[in-house]
Amino acid sequence: MVSASEKINQALTEIFVPSVYSPLQYVSGVSAAKRAVAERDFDFVLINSPLPDDSGLQFAIDTVTSYNTVVLFLARAEEYSLVFEKLAPHGVFLMQKPVSKSTLLLASEWLVSARERIRRSEKKTLSIEEKMNEIRLVNRAKWLLISELKMTEPDAHRYIEKQAMDRCISKQSVAEEIIKTYG
Repeated sequence: MVSASEKINQALTEIFVPSVYSPLQYVSGVSAAKRAVAERDFDFVLINSPLPDDSGLQFAIDTVTSYNTVVLFLARAEEYSLVFEKLAPHGVFLMQKPVSKSTLLLASEWLVSARERIRRSEKKTLSIEEKMNEIRLVNRAKWLLISELKMTEPDAHRYIEKQAMDRCISKQSVAEEIIKTYG
């Protein structure tokens, strides 16, 4: 929670109860928020603008762009349209102040949903990256078999697959052994 307003902080504490949203961390300015975000991961960052040292706009954009964090920005009514134009293209959630507790509660549920969507995407990305690394490793091993043992590409591929099946290990493990032996 990035907010210099005790009134808003109290309202946020009633909505984002520590038993569900833990640990909560409050900072009163962008400088402190930047340090906090750099030190550890946060699922959510709420910014109550304006802040004593900055509007928080660029911090919101940087946070949502650089980290897998969901950001909710609270803006004054007179600034809402301008702020929306700057933040919406980056995927920052925006609410106009004053905001009721029931609306903040609804927003908290949206934040949770958005975070879960990000988590699923992270898992898919990780899975794809792992598969790509395995393919690169197997290809490297195949080329070592081709160059060192004069196998054809299909024979090298079949060899790796057969070794993996016969020994009940992954193709990646077989590839690592080949690279260790011939690499």
